[in-house]
Amino acid sequence: MSRIICALALLLALAACGGGYKSPPRNLDNACAIINERPKYLSAFRAAERRWGIPVHVQMATIHQESKFDSDARTPHKFVLGIIPMGRVSSAYGYGQALDGTWDDYRQDTGRRFARRDKIEDATDFMGWYMTRSYQRNGIRLDDARNQYLAYHEGHAGYARGSYRNKAWLMQVASRVEARSNAYKVQLDGCRRFR
Repeated sequence: MSRIICALALLLALAACGGGYKSPPRNLDNACAIINERPKYLSAFRAAERRWGIPVHVQMATIHQESKFDSDARTPHKFVLGIIPMGRVSSAYGYGQALDGTWDDYRQDTGRRFARRDKIEDATDFMGWYMTRSYQRNGIRLDDARNQYLAYHEGHAGYARGSYRNKAWLMQVASRVEARSNAYKVQLDGCRRFR
């Protein structure tokens, strides 16, 4: 009997170690390398593209900016007196750095009650949902990585007010997202697995 228990314990320990992608892909500058290393990512990107119309390269560039493909990404801690941790800067978490309230809205709106921010399939679906609303509310084309990112960062109302215009740093980040999206598109166009 004890051999069976030991075998089960070993099997559970091994199962806990494998299965998911806890670390980001090795080469984040190459879209083909990302999807070759993580075929599950491509399936998630394509599913979101089919459902919401957001191009794969726009999703990839946004996730790169938000989390560098780290499923467990979180904002830094806030400190009082420089040493006492007092929670995090925001509730942003996971691949898409979705905030608690926005994530709850997504789950309620889509009926995906058990969606998790650290699952690539759920994160890309969330991103598609959010960006589709950016199109509906602010007229941002689905393939416009720069303005989609600005609305993603500032929120729909903030984007409509133009809150990003007074944030030179954010404008630079949005331009980098656009450049990465364009680079990913070119790479994906030449990627055998993507065709």
